[in-house]
Amino acid sequence: MPFVDAIRLALAQIRVQKLKSFFTLLGVTIGVMFLIAVVSIVEGMGSYMEHDFAAKLFGVNTFELRRRPDFSSGNISDETWREWQRRPRIRDSDIQPVVETLPPGTLWSAMGQDNVVMQSPYSKPRTLLAEAVDGQYFQIRNLEVASGRLISPQELTLGTPVIVIGKEIGEKFFPNLDPIGKTLRLGGMPFTIIGVAVEQGSVFGISLDRFVIGPLHSPLRRLVNPAGVVDAIRIKTAHPADLVDAQEAVRSVMRSRRGLRPSQPDNFAIETSESALSFWTAIKSKLVIAGVVLPAIGLIVGAIVIMNIMLVAVAERTREIGIRKALGARRRDIMSQFLVESATLSTVGAGFGIALGIAVSQLIAATSPLPASVAPWSIVAGVLVGAGVGIAAGIYPASRASKLDPILALRQE
Repeated sequence: MPFVDAIRLALAQIRVQKLKSFFTLLGVTIGVMFLIAVVSIVEGMGSYMEHDFAAKLFGVNTFELRRRPDFSSGNISDETWREWQRRPRIRDSDIQPVVETLPPGTLWSAMGQDNVVMQSPYSKPRTLLAEAVDGQYFQIRNLEVASGRLISPQELTLGTPVIVIGKEIGEKFFPNLDPIGKTLRLGGMPFTIIGVAVEQGSVFGISLDRFVIGPLHSPLRRLVNPAGVVDAIRIKTAHPADLVDAQEAVRSVMRSRRGLRPSQPDNFAIETSESALSFWTAIKSKLVIAGVVLPAIGLIVGAIVIMNIMLVAVAERTREIGIRKALGARRRDIMSQFLVESATLSTVGAGFGIALGIAVSQLIAATSPLPASVAPWSIVAGVLVGAGVGIAAGIYPASRASKLDPILALRQE
């Protein structure tokens, strides 16, 4: 039977026996649907982490000097955690020696942050994140204001009690009001709002517009860090090529200041956007495993069902097979006919699975914080997997049909 006729026969079987075909294709459809949906979520999250999240968190050409890593992949042992806790804090006295080692044109900012009780006359008290910063913090983050202005270098140096807030802070504490020029009390101390930042969006449902930024040398510092201590020094080089040299320069000066011998490990952390990406990579590997196991279960079930349906088809068409063999059909002709039919059935199921997978991924993207992006290669993979499952499931029935004795087959009613 010609290849096209075999496909046409398989499609006709689906049209004639709709309910039977539905249950036949269900396993493959569910398996491919899971494949498309999981790949879409992993691809969407990967793209977001690599191109958006890391850039928002660290910025380009940027790294941080910290007491311990903020991001870490895998399980952290108790011993490692205790070692991190024993490390000395980054102090004010470290800032100037670190800054002096940096190449010309490098930006830096010392920072401290913690949750602080905030209150305005228009809202109940809430505990939210506050950051005390110095240096060129706003340039490093490329943070701009939607209204008002940023904190000036003079205000940073003098420690003037002014703050720039995220959009959500303004909405929470000054509903239906313009917050510029109004007072927000942080830990009971009054700070004047001089700017509202451009909306930052959210990450996995966590708002990036829920922050307050004030000068490091203002009273805000007492609320986020002990005296003389900062949480981090953030550094941004002018060019990507300077990033590694700047990290090594900072590492060298910190090891020297802490009197570390060559054999001793660093007792501080230098963290880049790659640290955040490695954290994501650890999660991604678990999602990929789920993305293989879930479709595999559906595809195995689908293959078993298709094989049984094809065995029934061979039994029902035994006389037809006998006639074809009597007219000169070879074993490979019979075998190819049933393999094409099996592969066509499975590919049609894969087609439904692809459509459902795209719909599910779009639904997830629209109703949850998880980004989802359908990868073109996953659609091709879905078609190939569907055809492969059909061929694998059809080998035994096709082989059984091809081995039928034509005389015995013709006697079959």
